[in-house]
Amino acid sequence: MTIFYFVAFLSIFFALMTIFTKNPVHSVLYLVITFATFTVHYILLNAQFLAAVNFIVYMGAIMVLFLFVLMLLNLNKESEPMKSNLVKIMGVIAGMCLIVTFLGAFRLLESNNAMVQGHENIGLVKNLGKVLFSDFLLPFEISSILLLTAMVGAVLLAKKETRVKQHG
Repeated sequence: MTIFYFVAFLSIFFALMTIFTKNPVHSVLYLVITFATFTVHYILLNAQFLAAVNFIVYMGAIMVLFLFVLMLLNLNKESEPMKSNLVKIMGVIAGMCLIVTFLGAFRLLESNNAMVQGHENIGLVKNLGKVLFSDFLLPFEISSILLLTAMVGAVLLAKKETRVKQHG
């Protein structure tokens, strides 16, 4: 249990560093470390599949994309617009909603959850695959067709048409 609290402290610390760091590149790097602590949480919760997906997708792909976009944008103080008071007020309201959510979650937090203790293999990939390809086969296939359609649409939208004007 002490490992959980230590990793939870690291998660909160690096999440706060993500928010309060002035340099956007450092902020993204702190976010990568925060996602790494989430991967450790998933492993502690016996959810190996979620840990692998978090590591590969979020840390490996999305955060590297964020980092490259920030480096390409070349943000500096002159190009960054000043934030209005409305944006600051909305940020405070969103932060208060997050605090209320945390307080509600901590109130319902149980250290001895019978659901997790009764099912040790709940997060294993083998069990996830069995359920995914037996009970949820149709939604799985429909989502794969939807993703394939979105990919083809993105390629068609990104493709530049070259029309040759004929003078006649």
